[in-house]
Amino acid sequence: MSAVLPPRWLVSGPPRATGLQLYCFAHGGGSAAEYLRWARGLGRARVHAVQLPGRGPRLAEPPLTSMRRLVEAFLSEVPPTEGPFVFFGHSLGALVSYEITRALVAAGRPLPAHLVVSAHPAPHLPRVAGQVHRLPDDQLLDAVARAHGGIPDEVLASPELRGMAAAALRADHQVLETYTWRPAVPLPVPVTVFGGEDDRVTAGELEAWREHTTDRTAVRRFPGGHFYLRERPAPVLRALAATLGSVSGADRSGPC
Repeated sequence: MSAVLPPRWLVSGPPRATGLQLYCFAHGGGSAAEYLRWARGLGRARVHAVQLPGRGPRLAEPPLTSMRRLVEAFLSEVPPTEGPFVFFGHSLGALVSYEITRALVAAGRPLPAHLVVSAHPAPHLPRVAGQVHRLPDDQLLDAVARAHGGIPDEVLASPELRGMAAAALRADHQVLETYTWRPAVPLPVPVTVFGGEDDRVTAGELEAWREHTTDRTAVRRFPGGHFYLRERPAPVLRALAATLGSVSGADRSGPC
């Protein structure tokens, strides 16, 4: 991953003197723009919001519908960086950032100095197989809204926006619902786990992330539901800034 980044994959904030890079992986159906707003509150790091195919300025591109293809595409198309970098992933983005880190380990490539995962159970835990990605658009949107909320009213009120949102959510749910965790050696990377106190993702499911690192782990829950980071962003950004502050000197930089 690089300071000079392909605009189709990353929407980036201003460079920082520290050279630290923060890559944000969105929730299912999420927009890169939401995480780019964090740039002002995280002055220590340059924020790169990951923009997947099939949404935003990449709307004309076919979406990626499997975890394997998503990980391979990201690592092959986003070039190297200099200096330390950190991954943050919310919900589906937590799983994506974890799998990208695993792929870096398997390839013997430089690793993030820290992995921050949010609002997703530890990947080895049993999951109920879902088929949300097979539902018609209206039923898919209703199912997602019931499970997690987070779909803006203006999107639901517009037939055009509903169709775009359904397409992105369908692709992302296919990634999630066809995902199979495969055992591997725990990551040699510190992991911080965030979650909402009122989310369906339980404290125990968050704590179980401890099994996926040989380094230190911290678990922090915030008031709110699945989208706690929207409801009260200030304490989340403070906690994330503290994590970024701990990275100074932990340089695992190099080509991603």
